[in-house]
Amino acid sequence: MAAPLIVVALRGEAAHLHGHDLVLTGIGKVAAAVAVTRALAERRPSFVLNVGTAGALRDGLEGAHRIGRVLEHDVDHDFLRTLTGEDSVGEIVLDADEPTTLATGDAFVSDPAVRLGLAERAHLVDMEGFAVARACAAAGVVCRMVKVVSDSASDDAARSWKAEADRTARLIAAVVAEHT
Repeated sequence: MAAPLIVVALRGEAAHLHGHDLVLTGIGKVAAAVAVTRALAERRPSFVLNVGTAGALRDGLEGAHRIGRVLEHDVDHDFLRTLTGEDSVGEIVLDADEPTTLATGDAFVSDPAVRLGLAERAHLVDMEGFAVARACAAAGVVCRMVKVVSDSASDDAARSWKAEADRTARLIAAVVAEHT
């Protein structure tokens, strides 16, 4: 049986990961989709484990969270469906038994108003998760996703994300050890 593929966006997030089949996607949905699609075709893993940092959209969220559902928050899928008459996938269920929802978009969320709006639909926010899940779904490969809270997706998010980099990388390594 093939080994699992560990997918992480940035080298810093993977700083404490050693001895795993690892793909660094880079930042954003396009980079993640391209890197994961290529890796799936070349490596044929048993499953994908996407780990990395995420902003908390709701107060009190910290630590690691297994994702049950991921949605693409920066595309109006309902409008596109109405306009074109064709399906537009904007949500992927990874595990119906997991209550945590991740919103993915190509902008680093640090605006309190954006955070508040996203919090109505999701618990966490990142920049790659939906693309990873979509690539896996298209290839028929199981995708598991665990995100580590690095910031509060507020006006202090960038400073917090940088300050928490080593702590979150260590937690990411612990998550990978637990799930592989």
